[in-house]
Amino acid sequence: MSLSRIHVLALSGLAILAGCSDETGAPTVTDSSTAPVVTTSVDSTPVEEKILPNPIYQHELANGLKVVTVPFDSPGTVAFFTVVRVGSRNEVEAGVTGFAHFFEHMMFRGTDKYPTGAYNDALKVSGASANANTSSDRTVYHMTGSVDRLDLMFELESDRFQNLNYSEHDFRTEAGAVKGEYTKNYASPYQQLNEKMRDTAFDVHTYKHTTMGFFDDIVDMPNQYAYSLEFFNRYYRPEYTTLVLVGDVTPEQVNSLAQTYYGEWEHGDYVSTVPSEPMQTATRYVHLQNGSIPPYLGLNYKGPAFNDREIDMAALDVLSRILFDNTSPLYRKLVLEEQKVRFIGGGASDSRDPNLFSIEASLIDKADLQYVKDEVVKAIDAVIRDGVDVTTLNNVKSNLKYSFAMGIDNPDAIANSLAHYIELTGDPESLNRLYAQYDRVTVDDIKSVTAKYFVDTGLTIATISEDAAGGVQ
Repeated sequence: MSLSRIHVLALSGLAILAGCSDETGAPTVTDSSTAPVVTTSVDSTPVEEKILPNPIYQHELANGLKVVTVPFDSPGTVAFFTVVRVGSRNEVEAGVTGFAHFFEHMMFRGTDKYPTGAYNDALKVSGASANANTSSDRTVYHMTGSVDRLDLMFELESDRFQNLNYSEHDFRTEAGAVKGEYTKNYASPYQQLNEKMRDTAFDVHTYKHTTMGFFDDIVDMPNQYAYSLEFFNRYYRPEYTTLVLVGDVTPEQVNSLAQTYYGEWEHGDYVSTVPSEPMQTATRYVHLQNGSIPPYLGLNYKGPAFNDREIDMAALDVLSRILFDNTSPLYRKLVLEEQKVRFIGGGASDSRDPNLFSIEASLIDKADLQYVKDEVVKAIDAVIRDGVDVTTLNNVKSNLKYSFAMGIDNPDAIANSLAHYIELTGDPESLNRLYAQYDRVTVDDIKSVTAKYFVDTGLTIATISEDAAGGVQ
C-alpha cells in the first residue's frame, strides 16, 4: 500500500508484497539502465489536471543519476531525499537476504572524510536532521535543513554514497544490531504471521521474504562481510539513484550542485534479475496458534503490480474504500451492529511487481472466523454482481483526491510522496498520473477488477487463534 495514499494495514503495519520468473521458461524482470544521457525536462500537462500544482523539474546526469527539483514556498528550508531503487526485492541470492535493510543502517557509519561523529556534527551545523527507511522496492535517505547549507548537505550525502568505508569489526557490530532489531520485531504475533504468510503466498519471487530477511540469513550476516562490499558496489550506483529536492530551491541551483558533487560518481554494470512468480492455482492457508491476542483473519489475494497508465490499481484503491471504510455496509454490520469484529480494513500493496490485496480483521470470538470470511466474500461477490452506488463512487474518488491534496503542504510531505512513485516507476510524474486515473474509474471498472483479482485460486488465508488450526475454508 502506498505510503502517500492512506495505505497502511492497521494491524500489522506492514506492506505485504508479491510477484515476477527465471531463465528456464518464464520471463524475468531486470533492473538495467540504458546509456546515460544528459536531459532536463518538466511535464507540460496543465497544472489544473495535476494533484501536485508545483512543477516537477527532472534532470539526468551523464552517469545516470536522476535529479528531481520541486520549488516550494518554504522560505529557507529544503527537503533532500535520496531514493535508491533497491530493496529486499533485489536480494535474489540464497542465504544473503536482509542486506538492503542492513545498508539503511550502515550508510550512517561514515567515510574517511566524515566519520560517524564528524557526519553528525556537520548535520548539526547545517541545521539538518537525517534518517532512512527500507521497503521491498527501495531504500530512502532523507534530511531536512537550511537552504543556506545546501552545499554542505550535498557534500555530506555525495561523500557517503561514493566513499562509504567500514571495517569488518564495524560490519559485525551493525549486523548484530540488525539481528537485535529482527528479534524485537519478531516478538509481535502479527509479524510472525506476516513472515509465514509471505513465505506461503509466494514460491520464487523475492517478495517471499520480508524487508528484514530470513532469520537464518540474519544470524549468518556477521560472516558476510565480503558480500556486503559486493552489495554496495552493485547497487549504490548513480543509475539506481534519484535525488529529490523540495523547498526554497531552483532547478538550476540543484542541478549545478548535483553535477559538482555527483558528476564523477561512476556508472555501474550490474543488472538485477528478479524471478517471476508462477500463477497460483489453489487457495493456500497459514495459521499461527496464539491465544494471547484477539483472533485474526487475513485474506490475501494476488493483485497487480503498480501501473499508473492502467485503471486496475486506481480501481482497487477506490474499491478498498467502498468496501472497508468505516461508513461501509460491511463495517457497519460486522463492527457496529453485530459487534463480531474490532477492526476490518483492506487495500492493495503498491509495488514494482505483482503484489497482494490484503484484507485484515481483528475478531472478538474465534468461533466467528468462518462467518467473517464468508461475509467479506459476500460483499465482494455483490460488487461483481451488482456494481457499486454511483454517488458513493464519486464521493470516494473526491475524498481520495482532496484528502491527499490537503496533506502535501510542506517539503517533507511532497518529497516523501514523490519518492514513493519514483520507487515504483522511476518517474515522479506517476503521482499526477495516478490521481488522474482516479477521476476515470467507473462502476464497470470496479466490477471488472473485482472479478479479475478476487478469485479463490489467488487467495492465501492467514489466521491467528488459540486453536491448533485456523478452521477457515
